[in-house]
Parts: sequence; structure tokens; C-alpha cells
Amino acid sequence: MNLKLVKTCLLFCLFLVQPVHAVLQIEITKGAEGALPIAVIPFQQKGLAVSAPADVAEIVAIDLQRSGRFSPIDREKLIDQPQSLEDVNFKLWKVAGIDHVVIGQIKVITQQQFEVQFRLIDIFKGGQVLGYRFMATDKTLRSIAHHISDLIYEQITGQKGAFDTKIAYITAERKVGAQPSYKLQIADTDGYNPQTILTSTQPVMSPSWSPDGTQIAYVSFENSRAEIYIQHLATQKRDKVSAYEGINGAPVWSPDGRYLALTLSKDGNPDIYVLDLRSKKLTAITRHWGIDTEPSWMPDSRELIFTSSRTGKPQLYRASIKGGKKQRITFEGNYNANAEVSPDGRTIAYVSGEGNVFKIAVLDIETGYIQILTDGVLDESPSFAPNGSIILYAAQANGRGVLAAVSTDGRFKQRLVLSEGDVREPTWAPFKQ
Repeated sequence: MNLKLVKTCLLFCLFLVQPVHAVLQIEITKGAEGALPIAVIPFQQKGLAVSAPADVAEIVAIDLQRSGRFSPIDREKLIDQPQSLEDVNFKLWKVAGIDHVVIGQIKVITQQQFEVQFRLIDIFKGGQVLGYRFMATDKTLRSIAHHISDLIYEQITGQKGAFDTKIAYITAERKVGAQPSYKLQIADTDGYNPQTILTSTQPVMSPSWSPDGTQIAYVSFENSRAEIYIQHLATQKRDKVSAYEGINGAPVWSPDGRYLALTLSKDGNPDIYVLDLRSKKLTAITRHWGIDTEPSWMPDSRELIFTSSRTGKPQLYRASIKGGKKQRITFEGNYNANAEVSPDGRTIAYVSGEGNVFKIAVLDIETGYIQILTDGVLDESPSFAPNGSIILYAAQANGRGVLAAVSTDGRFKQRLVLSEGDVREPTWAPFKQ
């Protein structure tokens, strides 16, 4: 049975947050039909004759494209490049079938200081519908660009954008004659600005964000047995929260930040437990001869979805943290595991297996409708964007571990490939608070 029971984990060799140079490169593997056309005009630069360290307009265009909801016009195919609202030829853009145009400018104040402004123009409404001005530094310019993308995305779709958030993932690099190197890293959602949170010669697995995005839980074997730690990203301080005999695995924060669900085998079989992070009280949620693992929270922090082998094959179950009967929720197929609940609680993403092929599927909780979203052979570890629009997951490409993303309707797909080594176990951070 290919059920991930034990999250074999890390030995800290380096605990200092540090920048790294391995950037994830985005490849669009399937475009979405019916995506909204939009023109993002290169931003006009003013002020000092020093190039800005990031092309804000290009970042915005790429963000909108990788959402799957928009189809930005290639720069070389732009029919016009207005720099102000007065320059916009509404009739020209309307005839071309372009719904929205984004214009803006960057004023270079110093080599490290910039003023960025943009306008979103609705061609069919005949005017500006959004406009902001921001101050940025060379370190925050990309974040400002992602924030602009979020504002544009929300204005047009009505859904909050998630471009200016973070992702965490594990990288693994093995070189002949050298010890393997495993790293827990965080980066922008487009793969830029990666930072190493920890480095180990032992495997690193199971990262989980706190709901405020300030901490990450993980499992460590540094003391020759599995132990669960919480690392505070700002201070680098960490706390050991579980070190029982046997399995200490699959930690995941409750949406209200009060609990940590985890898998423990301290009483024999692997079961689901909930740790109250305030009182340190540990409560067993399951007690069964089968294997119960991989908990995922419902948005109300009162129920869990988990994987269990109690019927002989891995299936998904639902349980209240207050106790009571466990409800089976998957029935199609012999392998359904590794669940992730959408932020709105309406959908469950999970790994559906058939033989040696594993794909990402989604289950509509209310209707029971199931849709297979991916077409890989070893797709796993699904993680929803905080707005629920995209699912990030781990995949295989050309014999290497890569990250991939798919829209929740399956119409748009992309891949994030590391220049060297493998990348796996992604988890999407919550919205900034």
C-alpha cells in the first residue's frame, strides 16, 4: 500500500534564514480557453536615469496570465502604448476586442527608492475603474507589482488576488561524492526571492504554515527519532511540540491558530491527534486498528478530513474534534489520500490513485461530484491558494521532482521547475495579515 505513513524528516545543519539563487522557473503547460484579454502597457520610467530593478508591468502581466483568468497581449503585438488616460484610444481597443488596459509609471527617486502608480482602464465602460500610487524600495518593488496584480484581479473578477503571498516547499539535491542537501524554502508565488529556512543532510518533509503566516511546523529527526517543531520565521526561534515514541508526523495548523493536528503512533497504531497549542492538551481523535494519517482542517476548526486504511485501502474520512462517528467521504477508486480542504470548505483536493498512477482530484462536498484535474503519473501534496482559485502540487517531469499548479476547473496548468535538483511538498501561505 502506497500510503504515506511516516513523514521522514530533517536534521538541522543550518538554522539561519539566508537568500539563495535557485529560482523556480514558470512554464505554462496548458492555457485557458476563454481567458479575458488584457493589455498591460510597459510602465513609463521617470526621474533618475537608472533602470528600476524589476519590470513591474511584466510582473503584472505574468501574474495575470498564470491565474488562468486572463490572456495578456504580448508586448510586440500591442496596437498602442498609451502613457496617460488622455492617450487611451477607446475605439481602437474596443475594435481590437480588448476589455481592459493597464497603464502606469515608475519614478526613480534614488537607486533604492521608487514611486509606482498605475491605472486600470475599462474599455467598454470608457474610463478608469482603479488607480493607486505606492512607494517602494529596491527590495519591495516586486511585492508592489504582485500587489498591483492582486488589485487588478479583484477589481475584474470580484475575487481577492493571491499573487502577493508566499509558498513553501522542499528542495533536494544529490551530487556524486557529496552528502545530499535538503532545504525547506519559502518564495514568492512566482518562484522569485527564495529564502532557505533550514538545511539538512537528512530528508525534510511536511511543512505547514500557521494561519497568520509567521510560523512553519515541520518534523525533524535530529535526535535520531521523529519530533515535531514549530519555527518562528521572524526570530528563527523554534519550539519542540511533539516527541513521543514512534511516529510524530503530518502536522497541520487549524484555521483559527489554536490547534495542531498530527499523526502519532505512541499507543500503537498511527492515529489522528489534536494538540491545543495554548494548554498543550493532547486529544485523540481516532482510535482504530487501521492506519489514520494526513489530517486536514475544515475552515471552522471543528472538523478534520483524514486518510484511513480502515476499509483495507486508503480512503478519506471526516471527523469532529469533539468525537463521534467517523464518516467516509470517498468511495470511487482504491486509493484516495492526502486531502486538502479549500479555504471556503466546499471542495476537497486529494490524491487519487489507480495502479501506479496518482493524480490530483477535487471533490465537491455538497454534491459529491469528483473531477480529475491532472494528468501526471505521480502527482501529490495538493495545496490551495488562499483564495481557492489554484491548486499547487508536486509532480514529476523528466525524472525530476517539480511543482505544478492547476486551476480548480482544470482549464489552466503551469509548472515550476528548479534549475538544479528536485522540488516537492509545496504548501501555500495564507493571505498577509
